[in-house]
This record gives sequence, C-alpha cells and structure tokens, in this order.
Amino acid sequence: MRRAWDRPLTAYYLVAGSAVLIAGLGLVMVYSASQIQAMRYGLPPSYYLRRQVEAAVIGLAVLLLASRTPVLWHRWTAYPLLAGALILLGLVQVPGLGRTVNGSTNWLALGGPFVLQPSEFGKAAFVVWGADLLARKECHRLLNQWKHLLVPLVPGALILLGMVLMGGDMGTAVILSAVLFALLWLAGAPSRLFLNVLVGAGLLAAVLITNSQHRMSRFACLGATDPGPDDRCWQVVHGLYALSTGGLLGNGIGASIEKWGQLPEPHTDFIFAVTGEELGLLGTLSVLGLLAALCASGLRIAARAQEPFARFVAGGIVIWLSVQASINLGGVLGLVPVAGVPLPLFSYGGSALVAALYAMGLLLAVARSEPPVRAALTARTRKRNATFVGFRSQRRRPRNK
Repeated sequence: MRRAWDRPLTAYYLVAGSAVLIAGLGLVMVYSASQIQAMRYGLPPSYYLRRQVEAAVIGLAVLLLASRTPVLWHRWTAYPLLAGALILLGLVQVPGLGRTVNGSTNWLALGGPFVLQPSEFGKAAFVVWGADLLARKECHRLLNQWKHLLVPLVPGALILLGMVLMGGDMGTAVILSAVLFALLWLAGAPSRLFLNVLVGAGLLAAVLITNSQHRMSRFACLGATDPGPDDRCWQVVHGLYALSTGGLLGNGIGASIEKWGQLPEPHTDFIFAVTGEELGLLGTLSVLGLLAALCASGLRIAARAQEPFARFVAGGIVIWLSVQASINLGGVLGLVPVAGVPLPLFSYGGSALVAALYAMGLLLAVARSEPPVRAALTARTRKRNATFVGFRSQRRRPRNK
C-alpha cells in the first residue's frame, strides 16, 4: 500500500475519482431528500434534482477545462477572478438584485428560478489570488519581511470578508479566515505573527457573534438533545434523530421520515442527516471516507508541488473543502453552530457545486504540472493508443480462407 500511495498517479486518480463519486452520490441524495420539499412548494418532485444535474454538467465541463489548463494560465486569472467576485458580492446588496433567505442576503437573482451565490465563487477567487500573490513574493524572497507577508493579502481578505459579512454569511467568513491562516502558514509566517492574526480574527468573530441574537441562539443549541423553548434547537435535534434511526444499513433510499417536514433544509444543510437515516452508518462512513481520500490526496499533491503557486493553491483548496465539510458535519452532529454552509460536492446548491468542481479541476491541473505525473500520463496515453491501433489493424487483417 505504501508503494501504491507513492506512485505518481495515485493522488491524481484519487482526487478525480473521489470528486466524481461524491458528486454522483450527492445527486442521488439530493433527489431523495428534496422530493417532499419540492411538492410542498407545488413543484415537480424532480425539480431540485434537475437543477442540480444542470449545475453538475456545467461543473464537470469547468473541471475538465480547468484540469487541462496550464497552471500559469490559472495564475493569470487571479485578479480577474477576485474582481469579478467582489463585483458580484456588491451587486447582492443592490435592492431588487439581492435575495434574502433565512435572514442572510447572499444570493443574486438572475431572473426566474435562476440565482447565484457569489460567496461560493469568492472562496475560489481568494485561494487563487492569495496563492499567486504569495508565490510572486516568494520568488523575490520578500516573505521574510512581515510587511510583504501581510500586505496586501490581509487587507484583501478583510475586504472580501466585509462584503460577505454584509450579507450575514458567517459560515463563509469562517472558511475564508481558515484559508487566510492556511496561506500564511504555508508561506512560513512566524508563530508570533500567526497567533496575532488568529487572536485578532477571534476577537472580531466574538464581537460579530455577541452582537447578533440569531448567532447567539445557535451557540445555545450545542449538544442539545431537546428542541428547547420555542423549538429553537428543532433543526439540530431532528438531525440527530435522523442519524440515530438509520442503524447500520439505513431505512432505504427514499424512506426517510424526518424529511417529511420535521427536518428543515433536508437537501442542503442537513443532507448528511438524511443520508444517515436512509443509508445508515455504512452510507455516512462511505461519504466521510471519500472526503478523507479527497483531502489526503490533495495534501499529497500540495506536498509534491515544486512551484510555490502550485503548493499554495493546492493547500488552500484542501483547507477550504476540509473546513467547510467540518463545519457542515459539526452542525449536523450538534458539535458546532449551524452555519448554513453546504457539504462540498454533496449538498444541493448549484453555485457551491460549480465552485467546488472548479477547485477539483485546479487541483488536478497542479498534479498534472508535476513532471512524474505528466510522464506517467503520457506513457499511459501512448500505451492506450498503441493498443487501439493494434486492435484496429487486427480487425482489418484479411482472414485466410
């Protein structure tokens, strides 16, 4: 197993395979978890599935394009991506364009049923921009100076965080902060500087949480086993009910009881709870195993990367997805406050799915940029082409009478 893990293409295929399997299983669970929700709104049972499939098709096209794009070209898109994300986040605050859901204004109405969540693309833009910025400074050996290490990375992060927090999206703000800390750590930030930034972010988060009754109420539900007064912990408790009734093998696809109105957002924030109820412990462990394989392979790609940008962007993507998954799963289990972030590649949400698949394509592009991986892929392509040519020539050979 150690030899198999050290092969050049192992991490490459694990990232691609895990991403496709998670997204494929997510489509099944989105359909199962969203049917009742759709009918409650007078929509066809397959409404949410169709929209998720559309996003998956777009996301797979983006993944293939990003994976075949040279890493240098990805660096050229750093500033346009960040500028585009900031413009979209600004448009969310324009009356008539922004859409408010559950107290958060994070969606951009595009007309009809089409909506966009710019904060999801802001995560990808910040990872690419931050990685490119630090890579340029490392090439000029400027990262040993604290001014170049923090500026303009931290001010840029604060601007993006401010735009996200204007919409009330605390979950995305936490993820962006985690990505910022990851980039600083990968850039070799001194422990004292790293801790100062961490303490500052913690104090800012404490102020934002204590000044919001809605956020404080979510902290009151940590470890709750009873809905409590006014049913304020209803969502967390019924998520635990769903997980506890699944057993080892689950009740079967479509057999969830909690999705019939007891569990809010069964196809988005709490899709993992429905998965546990319908697929049981084995189903949830399969999802966790695929996520673990994806993150471990991404770290392997980051560790092998020779170029600074490749190392920074791969590490940033892994931290983004792993922290987001931890927040979602922790909310379902009642270990952390429910932050309203989707489970990467699995929950319903077109913007989140396209952004995550783009990140997977970028991770594959980083892997393909390494000489051993490129050589192994070239050798496999030549072998496959030679086998195909040999098969065709054998079919065309006339038979002896």
